[in-house]
Amino acid sequence: MTHEPKPVAISIMAHPDDAEFSSTGTLLTWMNEGYDAYICVITDASAGGSDDATDLSAAARQVTVDTRKAEQQESARRLGLKGVIHLDYPDGRLYPTLQLRKDLVRVLRTYKPSRVICQSPERFWGMPLGIARYHPDHMAAGVATLAALYPASQNPWDFPELMTEEGLLPHKVKEIFIVGSPQPNIAIDISAVFAQKLSALHAHASQVGAENPELDKRMHDWAVELGERFNMPMAEIFHRTENN
Repeated sequence: MTHEPKPVAISIMAHPDDAEFSSTGTLLTWMNEGYDAYICVITDASAGGSDDATDLSAAARQVTVDTRKAEQQESARRLGLKGVIHLDYPDGRLYPTLQLRKDLVRVLRTYKPSRVICQSPERFWGMPLGIARYHPDHMAAGVATLAALYPASQNPWDFPELMTEEGLLPHKVKEIFIVGSPQPNIAIDISAVFAQKLSALHAHASQVGAENPELDKRMHDWAVELGERFNMPMAEIFHRTENN
């Protein structure tokens, strides 16, 4: 008996913990519906050490990289993800280059997701602007991911060496979910998986602590607030679009 492969969803984010803050509740919900899920982390997180650090050596950076990768793997274990993909671009210096676009196309053609979550390439000028939400790496990741999704991933003429040398055929992603968008148009009810999402976030102990009641309350209240906009108990929200 042959089994149809499970549909795949990938959350493509600039840093470790970006997905846990924004979209792992949605990944968990989709996994419960039969999806395999991955997180793709674009940067190496080497600038994610303490703001009070005085040792900025290469060795100190490597400790941060190793710590944050281990935390991301533990988060993936708690979530039950199929895997984590690391692209290891320098943290804090991300730019939507053609090389990054090519590397993301390689990911898309390798894993063949039908759904992709990515970060917004632009700020939402709310009252006031949430400046910490729009790290320049986040916006660069958004620009690069959207460019990889269309047209490059599905166009054999973009990066033809991926097909001729690596055997990676073009792949068309059907649905795109953008976090932090100025115009969200869909919400995913995460009330059934919120505790698991929070556990995964706390795997990033170097950033948020293994326990943090204040953060837990803030995350809870944020999910409830977003849910209220769409008549749900708790939610993550996106701008969803189809790639027809």
